[in-house]
Order: sequence, then C-alpha cells, then structure tokens
Amino acid sequence: MTVVREFTLPDLGEGLTGAEIVRWLVQVGEVVAVDQPVVEVETAKAMVDVPCPYGGVVTARYGEEGAEVPVGAPLITVAVSEGSDDGAGPPDRPATAGEGSGNVLVGYGTAAPAARRRRVQPSPRPPHGTTAVRNGAEPIPVISPLVRRLAREHGVDLRQLRGSGPEGLILRADVERAVAAAAPAPAATAPAPATAAPARAATAPTAAAAPTATGRAAVTGPEGERIPLRGVRGAVADKLARSRREIPDATCWVDADATELLAARAAMNAAGGPKVSLLALLARICTAALARFPELNARVDMDSRDIIRLPDVHLGFAAQTDRGLVVPVVRDAHKRSTEELSEEIARLTEAARTGTLAPAQLTGGTFTLNNYGVFGVDGSTPIINHPEAAMLGVGRIAAKPWVHQGELAVRQVVQLSFTFDHRVCDGGTAGGFLRHVADCVERPMVLLRRL
Repeated sequence: MTVVREFTLPDLGEGLTGAEIVRWLVQVGEVVAVDQPVVEVETAKAMVDVPCPYGGVVTARYGEEGAEVPVGAPLITVAVSEGSDDGAGPPDRPATAGEGSGNVLVGYGTAAPAARRRRVQPSPRPPHGTTAVRNGAEPIPVISPLVRRLAREHGVDLRQLRGSGPEGLILRADVERAVAAAAPAPAATAPAPATAAPARAATAPTAAAAPTATGRAAVTGPEGERIPLRGVRGAVADKLARSRREIPDATCWVDADATELLAARAAMNAAGGPKVSLLALLARICTAALARFPELNARVDMDSRDIIRLPDVHLGFAAQTDRGLVVPVVRDAHKRSTEELSEEIARLTEAARTGTLAPAQLTGGTFTLNNYGVFGVDGSTPIINHPEAAMLGVGRIAAKPWVHQGELAVRQVVQLSFTFDHRVCDGGTAGGFLRHVADCVERPMVLLRRL
C-alpha cells in the first residue's frame, strides 16, 4: 500500500518568503530517493537545489519553470510505500522539522508554515509511456543555471545549440549568439502597406506581449520597456531604498598614494605560498581600522533607541555577477590573516559568479568594502548596506602626478570614500577611520606597527 505525501517549498530563512523555479530536476513518474534534489530555485539571494525528504515515485509537480512559488506552497507529491523508511511523519499531517530528513536546506528544517498559501497549478502529467527518466535522457551540455535561464527567457532551444566550451559545453556567449541570430531584421524605411499590419502583429516578439503572472521577461509597451523588479535586482532595490529612507548618511573621501601597498603585495606574492589579492589587503586594513574605531562596526535599533556595537567583524564585499550585485560575507574577518582573507574572498567570489552562494553567505554582514575601481572609475558615494553603519569605497589605482618626499613624481594613486551613519558617530570619528585606512595604504608598515 502506498500513501501520497506532499512536499512544500520549505522556509528558506533570512526573511525570504518565496522563490522562482529555475529548473526541475525530476519528472512525473520518476523514482526519487530520500534527500535527492528535485528542483533548483532562485531566491533573492542565491540559487538553491532543494532536496525532497521523501523517497518514492513523483506523482505531480506544481509550477512551471519560471513560476514564483511562495514558502509553504506545494512543490511535488510523492507516492511512498507504507512502512518504508522515508523519513516522514504520519500520513495525515506534514512532516515537522524534527521528523523530516533534516537536509532540505543546510540550516533550515522541512516544516511548512501552518497557513497554506495559494496553490499553483501542477504541471501536466506526460502521456502514458512517454515519461522521461533523467538518468536515461540525452543530457544537454550546459552547467550554468544562468545560461539555462537566459535561453528560457529568449526562447532558445538548448538542444539545437552546439557549445563552444570544453567538450561541447554550452556557454552564455553561445546563447547570446543564438538570440542575436534570431532577432528580426531592421524594418524597411518605406512605410509598410496597411494589409501587412495583421501579419506583423501575429509575429511580434513574445517580449511585447502582455506580462504573465509568472514570466520574468521584459515587456515593451507604448510607454516603454517594463522590466520586472524581482530576484536579486528586487532585493537590492528594497535594501538600497530602505537605506536611503532610514540612515542619515554622510561621506568623506581622501586620495592616497598606493605605490607602497602594491609593492608590498608584489613582495608577498614573490615570496611563495598562497597568492594575496589586493582586495584581501584592503580587507585586512579595514579590520585593523575597525579595531581602532569600533563605533563603526555597529547598527542602530530605533525601536529601543540604542546603538549596538558588535563584537565581531563580518566583512561584506560587493561582487558584480550576471544576476546583479551581491554582497558575500566573510565571517569573523577580524580573526583571519591576510592569506586566509584572500582565500575566503576568492572562494566566495567564485560561488557568487556561479550562483551557488547559500543564503547564509549573503547575510549578517557588519561592515562592507566596495571596490568599484574594477569598473575603471575613480570615485563614488556608496550607499550603506542596511542595517550596517558604514561602507568603505575604493576607486581605481592609476598613475598620477604626486608630491613624494618633496618632489613631483608619478605615483599610483587611489581615491578612498567613506560613507557612515551619522547617528553612530560624528565626523571626527569617521575622519579618523578614513585617515587610518589611508595611512595603511600609503605606508603598509603602519599596519604592522599599530596592531
């Protein structure tokens, strides 16, 4: 005898209330094992493979790829043999966090909220005898979920593409070329006859159609192009808008001679051992400056009207990805050496680019370092990453005329900008912090002497 168990989208934590289905990993009729990933979803923070706590036969899927699914809504149903070791509780109620497999998401349980949200319609069951088995199907040579999403949004059939990557791997550039090749030719300058209007309307791109409840594609209308503000872009918009509304920020800046810092990095990397990045050196300088000015490693609780000075430095750093701007967090940065900071920053950056950061790796920061110099710009006025109290911005390092030891010379100069919450400190503290950072950039030995 079998019982059918419903698996709902689990609580993803960190204030996330839903996710978008990026890719189904199982088909209706397929046999799944306990804790086997069944769907890949995208939250406002990361791509996540969601494993199912039940083992059995998939009887239904809920939601198409691209659909927005709220926490607590059903994902799949699984027919489980009665008495089998599926890790579930009694069939008359959903499994609780203590009864499930416990591995749906690292750090999160498998319980669904008591209040059931609107159900989405299940995907249609394939015709009898045509159920696809994932392990037996012809694989599509693409790894990145970002490439899959780009292809889906533009209607590109990945099965028709020949990848230019290693062993035929389909890359983002392959999809972009296919999109460009499928783009309609420019319209003729002469006015088209009136009888051609119905044909043009019938072949209009899908992006110009009315928006759907689940689609993410841009929609073009008479007033212009509408782009859904969702996912990472939507989360960034909410956070930055809240920062501007709630934080009375101020910015100060200074130019610094980074010639000696670059020389110190070159000497460290020439000595052998793990390579040290420039961002890691700047991160090490930030942790040293925060040790001297702990007022800036803080947040403000306006409900209790308290300034909360935080004991640990969890350093966020801005990283630009195909999905938008994300801020991975280096935990306990103040306890790490420069080499350890470099290794962790490199690891988190790669995870950010591939969309594999866990939600917990994108939250909990206490101070943010923003290296916008990689975009070739000199200066900026950063917006504080709410609810933090400050952010250090670093522009490009460029050769400029500079007075060095009383003489005009060409030096490697960088502009540092520092935005701070004026509620936690006054200009003297902010200026002292920025000056200490600049001193360490200009004379790295200051960092060693003041530790």
